[in-house]
Amino acid sequence: MKDFIAYLIKNLVDQPDAVDVQVFDGQQGTVVEVRVSAEDVAKVVGKQGRTIKSLRTIAMTVGARFGRRVRLELVH
Repeated sequence: MKDFIAYLIKNLVDQPDAVDVQVFDGQQGTVVEVRVSAEDVAKVVGKQGRTIKSLRTIAMTVGARFGRRVRLELVH
């Protein structure tokens, strides 16, 4: 899942080398933290948050296949 989310985000941003994806497993579910450069935050969020919402939906769908709850967070 980590590689898949990193692949999606690296194709959205101008500086793909600055993308860092960390996955933390807990009792409540899995937290995916995404770090991008300051210039690329707006591209990941998108207009009215549509892009990040779509990324969260994709992450939740992939997590559901593995029987896990997934929460995607953008950390800057």
